[in-house]
Amino acid sequence: MAQPDTKRFFENLTGAGKSIAVLTSGGDAQGMNAAVRAVVRMGIYVGAKVYFIHEGYQGMVDGGDNIEEASWESVSSMLQVGGTVIGSARCKEFRTHEGRLKAAHHLVQRGITNLCVIGGDGSLTGANLFREEWSGLLGELVQQGLIDEDAVQKYSALHIVGMVGSIDNDFCGTDMTIGTDSALHRIIEVVDAIMTTAQSHQRTFVLEVMGRHCGYLALVSALACGADWVLIPEMPPADGWEDKMCQKLSATRSRGTRLNIIIVAEGAIDRHGKSITSSYVKDLVVRCLGFDTRVTILGHVQRGGTPSAFDRILASRMGVEAVLALLETTANTPACVVSLCGNQSVRLPLMECVQMTQEVQKAMDEKKFEEAVKLRGRSFENNLRTYKLLAHRELESEISQSNFNVAVLNVGAPAAGMNAAVRSAVRVGISEGHKMFAVNDGFEGFYKGQIKEIKWADVGGWTGQGGSLLGTKRTLPAKHLEKLAEQMRINNINALLVIGGFEAYLGLLELLSARGKYDEFCVPMVMVPATVSNNVTGSDLSIGADTALNAITDTCDRIKQSASGTKRRVFIIETMGGYCGYLASVGGLAAGADAAYIYEEPFDIKDLQSNVEHLTEKMKTSIQRGLILRNENSNENYTTDFIYQLYSEEGRGVFDCRKNVLGHMQQGGAPSPFDRNFGTKISAKAMQWLSKKLKETFRQGRVFANTEDSCCLLGMRRRALVFQPVVQLRDETDFVHRIPKEQWWLKLRPLMKILAKYKTSYDVSDSGQLEHVVRIRPKDSDVSA
Repeated sequence: MAQPDTKRFFENLTGAGKSIAVLTSGGDAQGMNAAVRAVVRMGIYVGAKVYFIHEGYQGMVDGGDNIEEASWESVSSMLQVGGTVIGSARCKEFRTHEGRLKAAHHLVQRGITNLCVIGGDGSLTGANLFREEWSGLLGELVQQGLIDEDAVQKYSALHIVGMVGSIDNDFCGTDMTIGTDSALHRIIEVVDAIMTTAQSHQRTFVLEVMGRHCGYLALVSALACGADWVLIPEMPPADGWEDKMCQKLSATRSRGTRLNIIIVAEGAIDRHGKSITSSYVKDLVVRCLGFDTRVTILGHVQRGGTPSAFDRILASRMGVEAVLALLETTANTPACVVSLCGNQSVRLPLMECVQMTQEVQKAMDEKKFEEAVKLRGRSFENNLRTYKLLAHRELESEISQSNFNVAVLNVGAPAAGMNAAVRSAVRVGISEGHKMFAVNDGFEGFYKGQIKEIKWADVGGWTGQGGSLLGTKRTLPAKHLEKLAEQMRINNINALLVIGGFEAYLGLLELLSARGKYDEFCVPMVMVPATVSNNVTGSDLSIGADTALNAITDTCDRIKQSASGTKRRVFIIETMGGYCGYLASVGGLAAGADAAYIYEEPFDIKDLQSNVEHLTEKMKTSIQRGLILRNENSNENYTTDFIYQLYSEEGRGVFDCRKNVLGHMQQGGAPSPFDRNFGTKISAKAMQWLSKKLKETFRQGRVFANTEDSCCLLGMRRRALVFQPVVQLRDETDFVHRIPKEQWWLKLRPLMKILAKYKTSYDVSDSGQLEHVVRIRPKDSDVSA
């Protein structure tokens, strides 16, 4: 199971003789513990001494037992714990020069010159000031006789790397901060629960969520639950919004909907800077409409609970990247912050990000709201644009009808988030003036004529529902081309949107190759990837994979907890994915697994034996639980039963074994906030692309599209959403095993091994480049979002 050797890592990135301290400061956020764990283990792995600083900057100022050396075992069993186990506090003393002088003395006493700070922009700004003052502080300590000149020479520079831990996602330069996804999970759990009671009583609910200066949580939760109205500080509603909102709620009820959801960020304001509170919104609805209305203020529930799979993976990646950044830093390197862009970890200058974050607030104070939204970044802007597109229906008389018919179908196995994608496509299509048709049961239902028009109201409430409400089958079109062409002709279908997994990709290839024989297939076609296996070529992520990862992570947490009363137990868990090891590998990273067996990385009996030996050594420490994940098709001979029996026999007398096959629970359940949001945005973009292609290919009274670029797959590639002709993806596909030939997440596997104390090499070729914050982003092009 060896990774390709990366000499740069071992020759240039040694931490021997270095001391790294990690602290969490400001407000807590779920996932902080995963970041602390990653920093400690990566630091120890490269040979550095790692210290905890308890209670944030307060602990640094107070010194003593607050600064404690960390061991490998001291961070076990904290991955799944919310909050921060090393404590966090807001420290007034650190804001004073005297406080920072005390802190510097305590760090020098222990030889610490590398700081990893996990917190918000205030904490990171404080760290940067501390760094800038460092040499002056050491000079003062010499004058006071607290340290000698040798210490000044030895500890001449303080290096700082930041990670943003904040549920508000209010830091510029990163798509997501640690804790945001988990907070969205808490909000969506509450919204889903409230919707059932609201439906029963025909009630309106006003939900207040956190976000004093940033409306990200409110906006994304509104997008993820299909809320009727959202109020955020960055984009205050225009004057007269009260009447418009009441008209919207009334119109929704008149179409037969039994409930309304309004989401208010705690910092929501109107155009004149006056606060809009949840109680004001409630009184307004009662006064104007007479609806039975209730207020729910979520408060600190959003900060609590277990971190989501996304936050654990994000924090683990960031923690490892932070240690690499500290090892590579020089006296001239500016303090940096580890950020997420698309699905890549990047390093950005800390103060550039802080200044841009402060510029957002300045723009809001000056009532330049459009600018504030732009400064929030690409992700925020896209969310706002998509919400506006889907939530507010224009009158039919105001929409210019296109006379195009667009069919939407689900193909392959069901995946959570498919319904959110269908809802988004239908509503964007109607907004663009098209007639939308829903096809039941994939290509099978298509050739049987199970096609009917679908309206705006038909998809209300679809975002939170799991599975596929349209129905989905694995049937491919090749054997039914004649009947499919006939149905295309009968229903005058001018474009196709296919939402599904590998079968959807194969289906599009088959329809493309049939264009020579059937003109009916010479229409724009686009595919949106939706499969828990995440095995579609052309996209790093698929709708449904995040929900499946959360199901795996939650189950692994429970399974590990079941062993808390028993000593020395190893669990072997089988995950789905066909031949694709994404769920096993990334789920293993999120759950803190010791190993994950996958098809893409062949393993033999020697690997199994070394894993048993590794677990035997582990059981001699205070860590007395082991977790092994196995992808269902990782090896035809080394089955889950075989591995279970081998571990049971070889571990006899040291540990006992249990096995668990997770099965279809990975496909079920309500979609995660990420899948709802991703499905909604990617589907809206696909629909807009179809509209563009329909106009381009409409000639002499008909649509005729027979070029390769009129049959595309829309996928997430590194940092952008990209339209790729399916025919060009052929060479990148292993059709026998139904997986892409190259998969980005394989680079994450060494992280899991390092954090489980295996010696391995880690490819850092993507790391080490300090980038700059992109201020004004180019408008969406054909290629990227």
